[in-house]
Amino acid sequence: MLFFSRNFFHRVLFDSRYIVIYIREFPGVGRSGMTNRRLGVVLCQLGGPDTLAAVEPFLYNLFCDPDIIDFPFARLGRKPLAKLISSTRAKKVRHHYESIGGGSPLRRFTEQQARALERMLRAQHLDATCVVAMRYWHPFTSEAVEQLLAAEVDEVVLLPLYPQCSSTTTGSSLNEWARHAHRLGELPTHTVREFFDHPAYLDAVIEKVDATLARFEFPASPTLVFSAHSVPVSVIEKGDPYQRQIEATVALLSERAGWPNPRRLCYQSKVGASKWLQPTLRGTLRELAADAAREVCVVPVAFVSDHVETLGEIDHEARELAAELGFTRFEMTPGLNDSPKFIAALAELVLSALGAGTRREVPQLVAAD
Repeated sequence: MLFFSRNFFHRVLFDSRYIVIYIREFPGVGRSGMTNRRLGVVLCQLGGPDTLAAVEPFLYNLFCDPDIIDFPFARLGRKPLAKLISSTRAKKVRHHYESIGGGSPLRRFTEQQARALERMLRAQHLDATCVVAMRYWHPFTSEAVEQLLAAEVDEVVLLPLYPQCSSTTTGSSLNEWARHAHRLGELPTHTVREFFDHPAYLDAVIEKVDATLARFEFPASPTLVFSAHSVPVSVIEKGDPYQRQIEATVALLSERAGWPNPRRLCYQSKVGASKWLQPTLRGTLRELAADAAREVCVVPVAFVSDHVETLGEIDHEARELAAELGFTRFEMTPGLNDSPKFIAALAELVLSALGAGTRREVPQLVAAD
């Protein structure tokens, strides 16, 4: 059985007679109702074109981002360059979206996460409104601000859905928030900057990997290929923590799960001619094939939702390449999407951001069935 406290369950311990539930108490939470403050939670994501017609304007917004395209005199040249890149890349990129049904499912999955998180927080007597703020396509950050204004929130938690922090993702989303947040006034605002090492997040990923490995005849035999979105090496050289946190995520997952499988880490989704993090996913598959590996399980370790880079690049293009290279079994772990374990992890992150981790933990005993 699963039990929830009046406020929020922290952890559950089992013995032969009891379930011990540790609950965190929060200021302003009564036994009979919501907190007296309205909480706004902003789920930040990059976004994706929901139709084929949206591909080019989505790319234009992406390449107009000063956190993505930066060079001397960029203020003058960024928009013309973004127009050129987006128009030339649109045809190729449109093909990726055609292969996954004609548009990105990222908005749908992120809105499902927002609704599930809102329900969980409200069930714990937090008067929460969860909204989605996409960086490059609807709903934009400005639209999220409108929703929070309508909800008349008193406090905000910014929750970028990037487990590993990078100036190109978390940084870009937070910078965009700063451009619009003045409309909300001087509200107390708390920020979750990364959660690559959060135990509940790691457990949510492990659950997906274990379920995928179970589809193999011998779950310990396939090579685990952890694939992350690549970034330019120049970004890392400026002190960006992304690569270090990706490597830490893989190490923590492997230690926590205890998989005996051989493991590789690689990167995908490179754009342009500059040097990006390597090795690539395609190169890694070729190396494994040359080493006579015949089974592979790809784990999209930097993404929390399925979108074009998982459904298109991995589950479609990489799968085709693996077949050409002679692999007999290729599997991809699905995105976390709205899995209950992941939503519970997000709830813990929100509560920790609010300062819940400093509150008193109160043990209660509930008779086990």
